[in-house]
Amino acid sequence: MSFLKNIFGSEDQQHSPSMPWNQLNDLGQLNNLITESADKYVLIFKHSTRCSVSRMALRQFENEFVSHDKITPYFLDILEHRNISNDVSEQFGVTHQSPQLILIKNGKAIFDASHSSIDAEDLLRYI
Repeated sequence: MSFLKNIFGSEDQQHSPSMPWNQLNDLGQLNNLITESADKYVLIFKHSTRCSVSRMALRQFENEFVSHDKITPYFLDILEHRNISNDVSEQFGVTHQSPQLILIKNGKAIFDASHSSIDAEDLLRYI
């Protein structure tokens, strides 16, 4: 059983980021994020802390993603901030998923992926 815990983690583990995520935890940040996307790409990772698939996708993405000076990454805990998650889906016209990766440029979602489709290499094709 500890083998599975090492791969998927456990529900009571807190996320300790291995990359410089900005926490998306306030609705007011969405307007700033849209403005910011005029100059840089904005990346949102929507994550459920209770989901082993989400935990695995996050770890894999963090291990594969190489920080990029053209991207500002945001982390959204959908259990803590479901209202923000709903607004993100509505604002950018993407169906809610978890885990989900959304890339925004000039106020529009130009790429999104969920579950096993989340891939750092695929993301970089849009940069």
